[in-house]
Amino acid sequence: MNYLICDLLNNDEIKLILEGLSSNNKHWEDGKKTAGSHAAELKLNLQFDRNSEVSKKYTNLISKKITSNALIKSFSLSKKTHGLMFTKSTKGMHYGRHIDNAYMSSGRADLSFTIFLNSKDTYEGGELSIENINKEENFKLDAGQIIIYPSTYLHSVQEIIKGQRIVCVGWIESYVKGIEEREYLFELDAGARSLLSKFGRSDELDLIFKSYSNFLRILGD
Repeated sequence: MNYLICDLLNNDEIKLILEGLSSNNKHWEDGKKTAGSHAAELKLNLQFDRNSEVSKKYTNLISKKITSNALIKSFSLSKKTHGLMFTKSTKGMHYGRHIDNAYMSSGRADLSFTIFLNSKDTYEGGELSIENINKEENFKLDAGQIIIYPSTYLHSVQEIIKGQRIVCVGWIESYVKGIEEREYLFELDAGARSLLSKFGRSDELDLIFKSYSNFLRILGD
């Protein structure tokens, strides 16, 4: 499965965000508000008002962390990070099997992401389930970690059995639409950077970086 998991937020940033969300409970609203007509039938959670100053402040912080992360940039080839929102699920809440809209008011969704904000030990259930043609995988990450995966995959959030799950979700519009093409470029970039760190610059490595850049020009939009 084509996905990336990595650390994104440190403990101080997580604490700051959670305190900001918990001290402004009036901004939590029904998650169906931003769901499409089909997804609304499956969506049972709460989301933090995107237009609130609190949401704008902390989604801006997270967006900057995403765009400045070298590993995420290499994996996603991000053109635009958009649609960020905080969601909360408490006991009995879930989000059924669905696919994200290809185009949203904020941009095209090539990649979806979830950032886990509270400790996975504080709630039961709430796994993010992602499926492709071959298999389905469940994810429940440590606080501060992000998972990025193709928006073309069906996915769901399993029912919360105990406690509450708080995450930030959003989308990435990539310069390269195709999953396989992004994967090839990511592996080529990773291999080239590894060779650079081990052996330094060389004429051969310059050719690899040249090919990477030119493939990106051909494949990108």
